[in-house]
Amino acid sequence: MSREWLIGIDIGGTNLVVGLVPAEGGEAVGLRNRATDSARGGDAIVTDVVRMAREAVRDVVGPGDRVLAAGVGSPGAVDRMTGVVTQSPNLRWTDFPLRERIEALADWPVYLDNDANCATFAEWWLGAGRGSTSLFGITVGTGIGGAYVVDGRIVHGVTDGAGEIGHTTVNFVGRRCACGNYGCLEAYASGPNIAAMAREGIQAGTNSALTALVDGNLEAISAATVYEAVLQGDPFATHVLTEAARFLGVGIANVINLLNPEVVVVMGGVTQAGDHLFEPLRAEVRRRAFRVAASACRLVGAGLRETAGVVGAAGIAAVGLGRLGPDSNASTP
Repeated sequence: MSREWLIGIDIGGTNLVVGLVPAEGGEAVGLRNRATDSARGGDAIVTDVVRMAREAVRDVVGPGDRVLAAGVGSPGAVDRMTGVVTQSPNLRWTDFPLRERIEALADWPVYLDNDANCATFAEWWLGAGRGSTSLFGITVGTGIGGAYVVDGRIVHGVTDGAGEIGHTTVNFVGRRCACGNYGCLEAYASGPNIAAMAREGIQAGTNSALTALVDGNLEAISAATVYEAVLQGDPFATHVLTEAARFLGVGIANVINLLNPEVVVVMGGVTQAGDHLFEPLRAEVRRRAFRVAASACRLVGAGLRETAGVVGAAGIAAVGLGRLGPDSNASTP
């Protein structure tokens, strides 16, 4: 029996992930993963993801099967109509015509959206928020992104910029962010900034197991190193992670008070810390959000974890083709 497939391309600040998803929805297969080397420029990244997609198609798509389209999730501000990434600080892109560059090398129509929109849509479609009417997703990795899905539609805003929780201000005299502002949530709770806060504390004289974990090379400290030290019971690493979790809690409490969602899903590498992250995060949300709104909101980790970006990008393509969403004839959760 022949099948129809959608390609999902997840362009992250740290990794590129590509895979295929059945057009009717399902598990991502044929996954390819490689490190993002933003220093090589946008065209090199395009070449990489198209090559990865072709390899996945070769391995998965059988005789009589069809590839309908590709969906692409990119970090930063995205103009869906023109297919241009207008600004992506973590990739160092400005006005990069991503869709045009991919379509020039590919055999499929391409649909583009913000990577956090894609991951959040995946969690609504097939993940931890399946069946919900309103879901806010927050992705915590190299940067911090966010998105809001209501009744199967992503809320994009007038310039496709809705949901950018990472660049909301949580400390108006705070740390400098990659976007140029000061005190953004991303400057306190993204992976690189968790690592930066740990380095700064050690350089200021704080004793920590982190120093031994990186053999004294403080530049080698990453968010993952901080989590490792937390698991070893290191008080300073625990303090750093708790502070990041509290800032995330502030941001999520603001979302709950403003949007009153049914579900908030926290996604990304930082969730590997488990209860060490979620316990102080939930406590901060309870402290700051309106009680009725907070009690009605499920605050959960990702259901799809490593594949949300790919599944969501494929879902964006399905929406673009009219195969998924409130205006389609297809069933939705």
